[in-house]
Amino acid sequence: MPELALALYVLYLGLAFGVRTVIQVRRTGRTGFHGLGGRPGSPEWLAGVGFALALALGFLAPILELTGTVDPLGALDAPAVRLAGAGIALAGIAATFYAQVAMGTSWRIGVDPDERTRLVTSGPFGLVRNPIFAAMLPTALGLTMLVPNWISLLGLIGLLVALELQVRIVEEPYLLSAHGTAYADYAARVGRFIPGVGRLSRTG
Repeated sequence: MPELALALYVLYLGLAFGVRTVIQVRRTGRTGFHGLGGRPGSPEWLAGVGFALALALGFLAPILELTGTVDPLGALDAPAVRLAGAGIALAGIAATFYAQVAMGTSWRIGVDPDERTRLVTSGPFGLVRNPIFAAMLPTALGLTMLVPNWISLLGLIGLLVALELQVRIVEEPYLLSAHGTAYADYAARVGRFIPGVGRLSRTG
């Protein structure tokens, strides 16, 4: 189902980056994009580059399968796997956009150390601290199941590594700096990507 995977990926990018950016501009007059952070080679920079590369690989995977450039991996090339992948991807796309909207005017891509936005702790942010990233992972998993080739698998692994770097090295230190005890208390109560898992110690 590479055609379906490509269509879902376009929908995903259009909602998560296109539509959400338009909403942000209308609400605040700003796009919310802050670009790559850190010096080249730093963990911050690697997280941003890794995220962009993972998205590019995910987009290329169905195209390369459609053109016959890469073949699906035999063990995963089954109608049931692809069908389940479509359902997981659709649920992940919906959850990603929902979490982005729930972030309100605090939504952004990247970090500006001088920017101070409201700390969002309600809605999906009451379940996990990073619901947008948490929803991106099943989206990528579902799309990988739709086109189970080595390009999509590499993109999935790359996204996981990039998000871990972004959250641990960039987001959490920034939020602790920006919101102090309010974020420390929140992070001690709420898990990172999974409810109850990855909570920070109150002194951490």
